[in-house]
Amino acid sequence: MSLLLAVEAPGWLRATHALSILFLTLVARSGVEILSSFPKLYGSDHCTPGSELLQLTRRPLPEGRLWTGLEEEESWSPWLALPGRTNLGLGRHWHFASVLAWITTGLTYIVLLLASGEWRRLVPTSLAVFSDAWTTVVAYLSLELPPPGDPYNGAQQLAYFGVVFGLAPLAIATGAAMSPAVAGRFPRFLSLFGGRQRARTLHFGCLIAFVGFTCVHTALVVVHGLPEGLAAILLGSTESSHRDAILLGVLGLAVIVAVNLAATAGSLGRPVLVRRLLDAIGEPVQRLLARTLASQQRGYTTADISPYLRINGYPPAGDDYAAMISNGFRAWRLDVGGLVERPLSLDLDELRALERVELITKHNCIQGWSGVAAWAGVPLAQVLELCGVRPAARFVVFRALDDKAETGVGAEPREGRFYGSILLEVALQPQSILAYEFNGLPLPPERGAPLRLRLENQLGFKMVKWIDRIELVADLREIGRGRGGWKEDHVHFGSTAAV
Repeated sequence: MSLLLAVEAPGWLRATHALSILFLTLVARSGVEILSSFPKLYGSDHCTPGSELLQLTRRPLPEGRLWTGLEEEESWSPWLALPGRTNLGLGRHWHFASVLAWITTGLTYIVLLLASGEWRRLVPTSLAVFSDAWTTVVAYLSLELPPPGDPYNGAQQLAYFGVVFGLAPLAIATGAAMSPAVAGRFPRFLSLFGGRQRARTLHFGCLIAFVGFTCVHTALVVVHGLPEGLAAILLGSTESSHRDAILLGVLGLAVIVAVNLAATAGSLGRPVLVRRLLDAIGEPVQRLLARTLASQQRGYTTADISPYLRINGYPPAGDDYAAMISNGFRAWRLDVGGLVERPLSLDLDELRALERVELITKHNCIQGWSGVAAWAGVPLAQVLELCGVRPAARFVVFRALDDKAETGVGAEPREGRFYGSILLEVALQPQSILAYEFNGLPLPPERGAPLRLRLENQLGFKMVKWIDRIELVADLREIGRGRGGWKEDHVHFGSTAAV
């Protein structure tokens, strides 16, 4: 978590320093991949087109026709993004796994820092540090080298302290604020940053700050004497062999470059294998969050509804769906089967006759955009109670009318009907509903008519639209390619989307 230039640095500090640099490169590059999917920053959670604070794209929005959020996605080079080339799913896998590794390294560093007494070098204990820092900055601006500190001058100490105990926690906190599970369960936490989009903008600012700090820090190490600096941080003392320090520094840099190249090449060449390896790190944490952090969004009113809410995915094409629309979906039915005691087949009127729930909640898309809308429908738990879930059931699978061969967008493969799955525990949460109304009106086709899923502690791609069948299963291996969802099978999204 730190990038310290140390004198007489102990081994654990040098090790955590090296690992932090490695993990930060992976965090930063995978973060760039995530940003490329929605390269726009907003100050409001409505994400109204035209109100961007910053755009990292020149692509204009389509005019005069229905368009989806995927049409805003950019394909950035693998030399910059991990893995690049519109691979949001794998980018998120890399980001989450790397963040967990970076946080673990940082916590180890903090514990050892406090236990060893090394914190006295890092934490300012006197107000004199500010006058010393000012003198140091003036010297640098005058193109002079300030006198050495013990072990740091005032500017170094404040910078290192700020990075470790300010910038790093802010990056972690703003990242957590973008989790739908965390934000839905702890809405006051999200309000600390002024909403999800301001947290996302601050998170991007943290990336820029880390890059800036690294550049300035590296430049000052060179100015103060690269061999001595490398000897201090790599070998533990400025008196160590400068030749060995330089060789070790070159080797360390080569390892970081090699790991990044291998991560990129592996992700682009063998995405399924890489996804499985990264899933072993991140998926257990995601499932824990999805099970335990049920959404408790309560405070939104009709005045908070977004003036414009993006969509992702075009409505089903073809005559069959067009006929359903023309007759008001009177011939449509929802079939519920699988591991149930009583299979069901319900039409819209029968669903509307069940308990009605109205929610005004914030939608969080995996791309990064958000918006507030009102939804009304039947609790998914009530439908499952009516059919009688068997004890062996662990997952709920949703089948859609959408044939991706006809409605695929951008880099998506054109293959098969859409499907998705969620943990049974998530299905039973109070704000998991089957929605048939949007903003007080019948659900329109572009929003998933006649029926769509709403899961307020999950990212948007899990909320299957145009549903016509629900199936209870014990295992996902027989569903599609075994990952339990069309997005998971085809574009390597995570099977749980709480973060």
